[in-house]
Amino acid sequence: MDGSLTAAPGTLDPSRAFQSAPSAAPIASWEDLQQWVVPEPDRINGPASAQATLRLFGQPESSVRVTLYRDHHAWCPYCQKVWLWLEEKGIPYRVRKVTMVCYGQKESWYRQLVPNGMLPALELDGRVITESDRILLALEEAFGPLRFAMEDPEVLPLRRLERLLFQAWCQWLCVPLPGPSAEHQAAQAFDRMAAAMADALVATPGAFLLGEISTADLVFVPYVERMGASLAYYKGYGLRRRHPAIDRWFRALEERSAYLATQSDFHTHAHDLPPQMGACHADGSPLQRQLAERIDDGPWPIGAPGEDDPETSQAEPPDSAALALARVLRHRRTLVARYRDGGDADAFATALRCALTLLIRGTACPPPGGTAAGLRSLAQRISVPRDMPLHSARRLRQALLHTAALDPIDPLAPGSPLPLHHRRDQDPQPFLLASREQA
Repeated sequence: MDGSLTAAPGTLDPSRAFQSAPSAAPIASWEDLQQWVVPEPDRINGPASAQATLRLFGQPESSVRVTLYRDHHAWCPYCQKVWLWLEEKGIPYRVRKVTMVCYGQKESWYRQLVPNGMLPALELDGRVITESDRILLALEEAFGPLRFAMEDPEVLPLRRLERLLFQAWCQWLCVPLPGPSAEHQAAQAFDRMAAAMADALVATPGAFLLGEISTADLVFVPYVERMGASLAYYKGYGLRRRHPAIDRWFRALEERSAYLATQSDFHTHAHDLPPQMGACHADGSPLQRQLAERIDDGPWPIGAPGEDDPETSQAEPPDSAALALARVLRHRRTLVARYRDGGDADAFATALRCALTLLIRGTACPPPGGTAAGLRSLAQRISVPRDMPLHSARRLRQALLHTAALDPIDPLAPGSPLPLHHRRDQDPQPFLLASREQA
């Protein structure tokens, strides 16, 4: 299968792209596209997956003692910490997904189980536990630690370091700073704390904090991942490039199925963080603006030619385009209804087929006029890992943006803006309803 594209969207001049595009390139039908879908790995016993609702690790279903309640969006950092722990330990568990308030209405059944609605929650042998640290302590008591326990003397100072790093990040990213001097001081304060993490990483052999991967690493993962994404987008700061030990840590994580299943990308974090954190303040430097544009519109990877990819060390899997296709086909009717941007549903469905034809065949064709805005709205709302893995999302965004640039009427039409104070444009309920109706 040739999933390559003729050009990356960030390199296109849309006014010329349409002129140079084939005038009547064949558009694959829905039936043709379905034939390109490849079976996904076993979600129950195979590699970790954001789509899984039951994980057994080769054990009988009767062995399940744990139910993890996490967010539909697969974004909650505290859920990610517990999710990673269960995967790394190989503890059989079920998943029940709940809507974060930022994305929509919290389910009433969950409010009955957890009145304050907080996530994550964990049911262990019939007992419901909330708050991620308390959950990990309970899991350690039931199943033993992940090499080092939360309260071990080696782990406690690292947990304090993670909180200091978090505070320095918030001070730089989320507080409006009065000028260049304050911006510089906040940047230096964060960099010192990141250097302290790097020092802790090199203090023991191996890429992880205490040698082999342990609970100490999982404490750092969620927010350090978000730091790398947000500081690139809003500050033009390359965390992995600046601190090689942190880069080695991420590279080691990216060799693990558990982490890859939970890993998001810079685009998802950059746009999901503002409503969660209150605000994210860009410094407005030329490098920041350049990186933000690349994160939004490509081309990917976003680093300069010859540099390491700042988002991931993993090479693109051969099935990345086919996986993106499968996820779109599963929800295509809901996607068409949601992103036609007030236009004709049939026209947008054709535009979507144009993009998927490009995704799979590498053949570009102009969509019906007036559909560029809907294609861009959809491209900006692909969520990693909820919808698909990082490389699949890149491929699909690229195909959607390239196709939008071929719109014969308005190739520059922007998509609907991403909200800053909530993400209810990502409400999962229409997709859940459609899935129930199809079942």
